[in-house]
Amino acid sequence: MKRSYFSTVVMALVLAFLYVPIVLVVVYGFIPNGISMSFFDSSGSFAGFSSRWYSMIFSGDSRLEALMQSFWLSLVVAGLATLVSCVLGTTAALALHRWRSRLQGLHHALVYTPLIMPDILIGISLLMLFVACGVDCGFWTILIAHVTFCVSYVVMTILARLQDFDYRIVEAAYDLGAGPWYTFFKVELPLLMPGIVAGGLLAFTLSIDDVVITSFVNGAGTNTFPTYVSSMTKHSRNLPAVFALSTLMLIFTCVLVGLSKFIARGQQQKTKGR
Repeated sequence: MKRSYFSTVVMALVLAFLYVPIVLVVVYGFIPNGISMSFFDSSGSFAGFSSRWYSMIFSGDSRLEALMQSFWLSLVVAGLATLVSCVLGTTAALALHRWRSRLQGLHHALVYTPLIMPDILIGISLLMLFVACGVDCGFWTILIAHVTFCVSYVVMTILARLQDFDYRIVEAAYDLGAGPWYTFFKVELPLLMPGIVAGGLLAFTLSIDDVVITSFVNGAGTNTFPTYVSSMTKHSRNLPAVFALSTLMLIFTCVLVGLSKFIARGQQQKTKGR
């Protein structure tokens, strides 16, 4: 079969469009001068690479105190939102898959709606809700907002996993005398774990990356990493520290993805072994 050079060029352009910006983020984390944002000095000579921004991050430099606080806040919010979304999303997906009724149709519509609603509309709606309830915006409002849009992605991911679920395994467990709780935790939940992990990773990524919704529901002193970065991109001389921190986040995300693949592969091997 003759290779099409046009398709090769198109694929190369698409890959460059997707990954060159990520490579630039990694490279600019080693820039020597945060004011000029250039690898060249005033004489035009190449100044080399610098690890000063990584040193500032790990040494707890006071100039990056607000940035690091926003980063740790984002991690805490994303972790809690992922945990709550996985619990709520798993139960919602099981309910939607097992029982079919008009009420479940409404349930499915409510779960699906956040996926198609614009972020700005979700943010305004949640802000109006918190104002109407007299709730001060801060950590808890951010967490509730993130759970609101993350749980839908978890539900859809687990529902996709349930489409190929073999309930004969569950029936066999019941025939062997296992109770409902034992069957769920020892049989059903391990088989669903790859879908739950995939949904959790998606929820974590969406939560730690959100700007629009968070900007509506955050309060004074509760800037997350994305909202703080968006406010400092045009005037901060410590911008390369953001690139360095983003690189560390990229490495952490790759580790999580690799871990999820390892868990999924282990579950598949156990299933085949049975």
